[in-house]
Amino acid sequence: MAARMPHSLLDDAFAHHAWATERLIDACAALTGDQLDTTVAGTYGSIIETLHHLVETDRWYIGFFPTGEELAKIDEKPILVLDQLRSEMQRNGAAWRQVLAQYADPEADLPERGDGWVFHAPVGFRLAQVIHHGTDHRSQVCTALTSLDVTPPEVDLWAFGEATGRTRSARERT
Repeated sequence: MAARMPHSLLDDAFAHHAWATERLIDACAALTGDQLDTTVAGTYGSIIETLHHLVETDRWYIGFFPTGEELAKIDEKPILVLDQLRSEMQRNGAAWRQVLAQYADPEADLPERGDGWVFHAPVGFRLAQVIHHGTDHRSQVCTALTSLDVTPPEVDLWAFGEATGRTRSARERT
């Protein structure tokens, strides 16, 4: 895969976010239904519930950033199957690329309105939350996999760099 030139300082962070989530979903495809229902104390819920929550909430975060192409909301119930979650995460990844191309000012206010209230947060702050949320829940799924004696896939940034050609090693000339 040829490396692309970043347009935003956050392009790699969001490309990794989508890649790591898809990779983790793919790794879970080998699990049985009972294994997908595994819960570990201190985590969000079962493996499948956590993956669903991660993808669903990612979609909710995208909704704060109007880009002209609105994505359909993902409902809490029923829980989507892994193929559906992967497909939705691919859509999320494409939407994040649009968001990053459209929202260049990290200090731009992006208000959230509710019934008689408005919550203000800058674009950069909301984007940081997306990355934090994804990392937290991917870690929880990896913990659950480990509890099943399943080795989780490498989903860290260095693995992403190697898989996508964004990093490389070279011998220094002396």
